[in-house]
Amino acid sequence: MRVVIAMASHSDHISGVERHAINLSRSLLLQEEIEHIHLVVAPWQKQLLEDTFFHEDASITLHIGRLGRDAVRRNSWYYNQLPEVAGKLGADIVHLAFPMPVKANAFRCCTVVSLHDLYPYAVPENFGFPKVLVNRIVLAQCLGAAHAIACVSRSTYSHLFAFDPLLAQSKATIIPNSVESSYVSSSKLGTPLWDDAPFLLCVAQHRRNKNILFALRLFRRLLSEGHIARETRLIIVGVPGPETPKIRDFIATSGMARNVVLTSGLTDYDLQSLYRRCDVLLAPSTAEGFGLPVVEGLLAGCRVVCSNIAAHREFGEGHCRFVSLGFGDEARYMESIVAALNEAKPVPINLPELTSHRIGRSYLDLYRNLVQCKTTSERQSCSPTIQQKGHALP
Repeated sequence: MRVVIAMASHSDHISGVERHAINLSRSLLLQEEIEHIHLVVAPWQKQLLEDTFFHEDASITLHIGRLGRDAVRRNSWYYNQLPEVAGKLGADIVHLAFPMPVKANAFRCCTVVSLHDLYPYAVPENFGFPKVLVNRIVLAQCLGAAHAIACVSRSTYSHLFAFDPLLAQSKATIIPNSVESSYVSSSKLGTPLWDDAPFLLCVAQHRRNKNILFALRLFRRLLSEGHIARETRLIIVGVPGPETPKIRDFIATSGMARNVVLTSGLTDYDLQSLYRRCDVLLAPSTAEGFGLPVVEGLLAGCRVVCSNIAAHREFGEGHCRFVSLGFGDEARYMESIVAALNEAKPVPINLPELTSHRIGRSYLDLYRNLVQCKTTSERQSCSPTIQQKGHALP
């Protein structure tokens, strides 16, 4: 089976979508039935992939799409050019790493889209007006045109069901992101990225739903009230975005420039090193599709204090300190951080349901079902089967 994975986006940094596409590729390479993977990226992502993932492998080929960086040209390329690319490559399946316009009748194979969230509806502040309207149109068009929708969590499926119950029941399946613990030797951990000062960690893009300003306010109070040592840092790992000016302004006016580190584009090794070293991982998001930092933190043995939302509870239940956002949330969150700091670091947990092999098998089952339906001319009557056992659906 030949699979085309399209991950061309505006970003030249590793963010959640890019990591999803990379991990999807790795998962599929473990499946014997996958003959070849064609990974389609934007020109500005070429170096990124070569540095972080792409190696000489006979089973995967990197393709550079001829698309522009602005939204209009990217959307146009996906709609008009991707079907032609897929045809030339003899694709059996085209998998969009995130929602983009789909010209359904131009494809000679079935299409799958990974649905991470419904932020254009749930968190319009992430986009601003009128850009959010364009994102809503693109999202709705893609979900309607794709043959199958792969939701990355039960939480995302529930949001899709609330958005369009018929669409969710007829096209959607739940296949989580593949996330596995990465081994980092104790000898390498002996060389910190900055220095050996204690630190709290927050892994989040600079977007409204990540609630980074809330994390900064918490950190300021923890310092001023003496709950943490004065040399403690808050390291925020995430791609700059709409909230970056506000974040930088808060850091400057609060006098915490020496205590707060903003960084992005870290290697997997460096990120794992931070997870292993941090005193507490903070995840105060107001909304999430999957909650990747929480899962990665638990696999690394982090103390995790996170917001009490469905995506965090899906895999963090019984392992995290959950804090409900709303009136009095700063005080509650601070109490949870202080309590976590007074406990021994937990043992890294095991999440076998998120291993690359199992996730790859789930995707292969989905692809096989779609290809079979197409071959027997029953595509319209075929609906994906929910892959994750135990996921109670609405």
